This record gives sequence, structure tokens and C-alpha cells, in this order.
Amino acid sequence: MDVFQRRTCSSGSAQGCNNGNGALMRALPLALWHRGSDASLVHDAHEQSLPTHGHLRSQVCCALYCLWARRVLAASSDAWGGAVASLRAIYAAMPEALEELEWSVRPDDAPEGNGSGYVVDALRSARMVQAGATYEEVVRAAIALGNDTDTTACIAGGIAGLRFGMHGIPDRWRTQLRGRELYQPLLEKLLHWSMTELIDE
Repeated sequence: MDVFQRRTCSSGSAQGCNNGNGALMRALPLALWHRGSDASLVHDAHEQSLPTHGHLRSQVCCALYCLWARRVLAASSDAWGGAVASLRAIYAAMPEALEELEWSVRPDDAPEGNGSGYVVDALRSARMVQAGATYEEVVRAAIALGNDTDTTACIAGGIAGLRFGMHGIPDRWRTQLRGRELYQPLLEKLLHWSMTELIDE
């Protein structure tokens, strides 16, 4: 069994009908702290999907999202295209994963989505609303799609946050966010670690 799929049998459901967007929603932190190669990031994106979403399609969407985020962080002029090209190269020796990418995700199609809970639609929806000129416009566009509004906004907002930075998020949203005592120490720890890694490089 391929190393990318070796623990699918003891993970979340691997049925095609169980391709929800939960694993995709939680994938972004992986792209923020990961300093390995693209192949290593893809492997870890697959792994983080497995506890709840074992189907290969969910793993592929998580991998593409993480590569996309990595290139947004690097200020690539074509973050999506670069992520797709890298994933195709990595999946060249993984025909099942490549088939999911090309025939289920269809990354070359125009980004259109309905904001549903289906992992592919969630990824497409997040990409589609990036046309917004500000963080707020992106998130509001994601919510306006209806359906799974909170998760779509989370996935789209993650990419928008990388594009516009923390100060691009409206103050009135940040100051009213609940649970600050829980997330602030974790955020500071992540930022400190990230900056230390960048300095060491």
C-alpha cells in the first residue's frame, strides 16, 4: 500500500459519500508551520485528513489547499497554478491520487462553487470568492453563497488572511472574537516559531 494511503483502513470513513469539508477546514495551520518539501507537505496534508476523512478525494483537496496556501505565503504571481503543477508532479507516481485531482477536483476548470459541504465544492467556492478586493469582501462573498456558510468562510478566509494579513481583518471582527484567552497564546506560539524558522533559514 502506498505510504500516502497506508492508514486509510483505520481512519475516518473512506466512502465516497463521506467527502465532507471538515478536514479541509482544519488544514491551514499545517501550511503555516511546515518547512519541508512540497512532497512532505502533501504527505502530511493527507495524514491530517485521515482521522475524520479517509477518502483519497478529501486528502487530495487538503494537499492542494496546503500547496496553494504555501504559494500565497510566498507571494507567488500564480499561487493556484503553481500548486496544481507541483501536485501533478508529486502524483505522477500515484495514479489514483492523480485521477482524483484531474477528474474529481478538476483544478483547471473555472472556479465555481455553491458553498456546500462537499469537499471539492468547498475548495472551488473558496477559490471563486478570492476575487474580492479585501478580506471582508472575500468572507462576505463566501457567506453569501449560502449552504455551509461557516466552513466555506473559514476555508476562503484562510487564504484571504494570507493575502491581506492580520491587519486586513476588520478590527470590529477581531475584537469581538470569543475565546481570546484560548487562541491568543497558541497564535503567539505559532508566530514565534514561524519567525524563528525564517530567521534560521
